This record gives sequence, structure tokens and C-alpha cells, in this order.
Amino acid sequence: MLAFQAGHQEAFRTLVERNQAKVYAMIARLVGDHGQVEDLTQEVFVRIFRTAKRYQPMAKFSTWLYRITANVALNAIRTQRKNRTTQLEVGDGQDDNAWRRDVPDENAPAPAQNMETRELAQRIRQAIDQLPEGQRVALLLNKYEHLSYQEIAAALGCSTMAVKSLLSRARCNLRDSLIRYLGPGFFRDLPNL
Repeated sequence: MLAFQAGHQEAFRTLVERNQAKVYAMIARLVGDHGQVEDLTQEVFVRIFRTAKRYQPMAKFSTWLYRITANVALNAIRTQRKNRTTQLEVGDGQDDNAWRRDVPDENAPAPAQNMETRELAQRIRQAIDQLPEGQRVALLLNKYEHLSYQEIAAALGCSTMAVKSLLSRARCNLRDSLIRYLGPGFFRDLPNL
């Protein structure tokens, strides 16, 4: 990033190549709408390009990158929620009778997988999606991106104690949401979820 700031245009290409997969994966986990993931990934790098002159290397570049990524993804989620409509009934055009159609779940695992595994994965995803934004982002950064509490705090613009609190509440909320599917014994064996 510092090389790009100094005017080396090729450094930006290297920066994108090194970080594109991480940004893509984080956005996919947060947004869930795979149709938007590429556009949002591009938006992250456009923002980095536009704000390069203001970049200050106070923390690791990845922390700054995750903060921009989280902001772009959360903005997309808010927009999705405002504009969400799903039509489950469609008229056939010949009469007023409506018929139901299946709405495919684009996030579902491949059909060849075990039905129980698919159901569990769906329940976990739903439980994570139901978490408040801050908890969800902190959990995904911790569990999927393997960031430390300090790095998450920098990415979210909060204190390390706030991150610990967000993760603790996220774990409790997930346990509450999933206990009926997994049973209490499951969580005794996994204290850190």
C-alpha cells in the first residue's frame, strides 16, 4: 500500500491479487447473496484505490482492509433488508388461481451431501444471520478470518473488551438458537463454539 501511495501503479495490482480471495470470502459469508459478491469485492478495492492517499499505516494493512470490507458488506446487507421482497405465488395467466413454486436456496450445500448435514448447515447459517450485525461480523472475523481480538477491534473501530463482549454474546445467542437442534450435550463438548 505504501508503494502504491508513492506512485507505483503496479503495487495496487499486487495488493488486489494478494487480498482478493480473502475479501471475496468474507463478503460471501456476510452477505450470502452470491450474485453480489463480485460487485462488492470490486467496490472494496475501488474504495481502497480512492482513499489510498489518506491511508495511514498505524495498524496492519489487513486490519484496514477488513474494516472497509465489513463496511461495504454491512451497507449491502442494510440495502437488501430495505428492498427485500419474495414472490412465492405466481398466477398462470389463465385464471385467478395461483400456484406455489419452490424457491431454490442458492446458499444450500450440494445435493449429494447428507440431508442432516445440509439441514444443520442451514440452521447454523440462519442462526448466524439472525445475530446482530456487530456480533455477526466479530464472529466471522474471529472464526473464519482468524483475526485476533485486537485486529477485530481495529477493524470494527471499538475496544478489545467490546470485541470480547460481542463474541461472548454471539456464542450465547448461537447456543440458544441451536440447542434444540443439537442438544445440550453438544455444547458441553464445545465450550468455545
